[in-house]
Amino acid sequence: MSDLFFILAAALLSLALRSFPHPMLFKLGSFCILGTSFLAGYLVTGRWEVGAFFAASWLLLPWLEILTRVRNARLPIVKALRHKYPPSGDLFPDLGALTEELEEEGFEQIEDAGWDWDDHQQFFRLFYKADERLQASICLVDQNDMAFYYLSLSSRGKDGTAWTTWNYPFSYSMKFAPQFRTNRLRGDRSILEMMASHREFLAKARMPVASLAPTDPEEMQASIQRDMERQIEHNIAAGLLLPEGEGTVRYSWRGMLFIWMQFLRDFVRLS
Repeated sequence: MSDLFFILAAALLSLALRSFPHPMLFKLGSFCILGTSFLAGYLVTGRWEVGAFFAASWLLLPWLEILTRVRNARLPIVKALRHKYPPSGDLFPDLGALTEELEEEGFEQIEDAGWDWDDHQQFFRLFYKADERLQASICLVDQNDMAFYYLSLSSRGKDGTAWTTWNYPFSYSMKFAPQFRTNRLRGDRSILEMMASHREFLAKARMPVASLAPTDPEEMQASIQRDMERQIEHNIAAGLLLPEGEGTVRYSWRGMLFIWMQFLRDFVRLS
């Protein structure tokens, strides 16, 4: 019985550490989860090999999805964006409130767009703030019966470099093309905090507003589509994606290994 209480105490400590916003405590909580799993296997069976297997299972479990779903997935090389009606309130209840927050900060709503592919749908609501030459988008991703949203703020240099601050909740499943610079924030940051972080991001890169390229709101949808196409092309060149014919690509073994490494980054929040 004392072993059981010891395991429960370790589990509660892990959860408590991961509830703190401080990144070092959050990472320590991740390692405590591994330690708790090891203790559960070791104390119950008395064999350290079982404890090691229990701990390693957290790191190897993603391969089940990688081998069964990701390996068979096919992605379009050209993701043709089109006008798209907003999702229902049941699917995305926060869309209206997020739109109001951005408009209160001086953003103008430009349009709603998106694309569909098999069981994967993506919706964008696009905004622009002319005085800061700053683009913003609210994006909903709906795939395989799982939906999540994120916000992004983007500024474009006159040389074509894109500077993006976003709160995408996972490490990205592809490599970023060389012209992209990203500043990833936790999902609990407010829009005001994201804007402050983005301004700091630009300041560190010595990118004042005058050095940024203004955006034609009519071209925002086309520029996002070009960005996605460049991303696919870069990952084909890097060997993470393989052309499959009929305008589609699939992940290579190297790409699947990259996704697993991204999962490990998420597990300890190293990104």
